[in-house]
Amino acid sequence: MAGVSGVEARFERLTAEHLEAVVNVEQQAYAHAWTRSHFQDALNSGNEAQMLLAGDTLLGYFVAMKGFEEVHLLNITVAPTYQRQGWAHVMLDALAIWARGQGAEWLWLEVRSGNARATKVYESQGYRRMGLRKNYYPSAHGQREDAVVMSLRL
Repeated sequence: MAGVSGVEARFERLTAEHLEAVVNVEQQAYAHAWTRSHFQDALNSGNEAQMLLAGDTLLGYFVAMKGFEEVHLLNITVAPTYQRQGWAHVMLDALAIWARGQGAEWLWLEVRSGNARATKVYESQGYRRMGLRKNYYPSAHGQREDAVVMSLRL
């Protein structure tokens, strides 16, 4: 697949042997990052987990949980070096294709209420705001941040 910036990219299943690289990117991208055990639990639960690679370079990844006629996006991350190059759109498109193949009618996700950049990406992909989860995410100084619940009809 030719990527947005002309880089050849491909998807590969995220497995336990990739966790070190994934956790490294996660820690670079977020103040409140998933831990290795979060990823391991997601893999052990049979969730869909895909990495987007260019050669041996990890551009990003997503983890999604299949439910009845729906898929819930648990984590999507673009490595900080490769942000603002369209890779999130590529991964969201791949997620939607996979979800349709699983018979899902809806995609669901939560995004930090203060993450305007991510919210704009989701909205540009057709996601709509459905509600708010109060105090959902950990935040600075022991505080909590609301999550905006968004969905996409497939």
